[in-house]
Amino acid sequence: MNDSKFQTWHEAVSWLIAQPEKLELMQACYYDKPLKSTAERYWNSEEWQAIQQFCPQHHGVALDIGAGNGIASYALAKDGWQVRALEPDTSDLVGIGAITQLVSESFLPIELFQELGEKLPFDNQTFDLVFARQVLHHAQDLQQLCNEIYRVLKPGGIFIAVREHVISSQKDLAKFLNHHPLHNLYGGENAYLLKQYLQAIKSAGLRVDKIIAPFDSVINYAPLTEESLKKELNKKINKIPGANIIYQLLSSKQTFKIFLKLLSRVDNRPGRLFSFVCHKPED
Repeated sequence: MNDSKFQTWHEAVSWLIAQPEKLELMQACYYDKPLKSTAERYWNSEEWQAIQQFCPQHHGVALDIGAGNGIASYALAKDGWQVRALEPDTSDLVGIGAITQLVSESFLPIELFQELGEKLPFDNQTFDLVFARQVLHHAQDLQQLCNEIYRVLKPGGIFIAVREHVISSQKDLAKFLNHHPLHNLYGGENAYLLKQYLQAIKSAGLRVDKIIAPFDSVINYAPLTEESLKKELNKKINKIPGANIIYQLLSSKQTFKIFLKLLSRVDNRPGRLFSFVCHKPED
């Protein structure tokens, strides 16, 4: 039984947009308006700049799975990719309708498809890049989704999955869902164990090139930046003995990056974010 406040994600986001006190949350989720300006902001974000480092230099054909309102499809197309945007929701706010509007306003090479990721309507070995932002944890069948991604990738093609919720044990799932700022509105959120993501990816035949832990990259901790994250940490550090010494150590950019790496290793928050960079072997 669904005890959520709304029956559709469209209804939930419509309500959130109408709440002035939720503006910061909507901006963080890239649901603010106008959509073209929001998509442009995402393309210019530190998150996307970090993602670009893992994309192939050759801009061929890319698939954006679970494209939502189209911000990643827009960013890929702005970078020179021929984009296929796959999204099951028809909503003109958070689905195909929104992407249709974005394409009409931007004149970018984005072709739309309404379908689930477990049933990709594409031939084998079609794409040079498959991109998924906050998608794997929503999968109805995680293994089937990864199998389909493998099928449509060209040999040597890249699969990038970003901002996936991770839990340490199944009992953590309830804690994560109870504290998620949007789950109570519509539901639909989920999280997997890190080993479950990796098993599904590897069992599909993909090779994992990089596992990006929560504080390894702005890809995961956006909308915070390195500077805003440092400010938040300094607030907490000021409450403990020896704060000045710790603050001086973290004032070094190199030392701060090492600290973030260590923080990633001890982070056990239910629903913390991981990202994955993978490829399809050529042999």
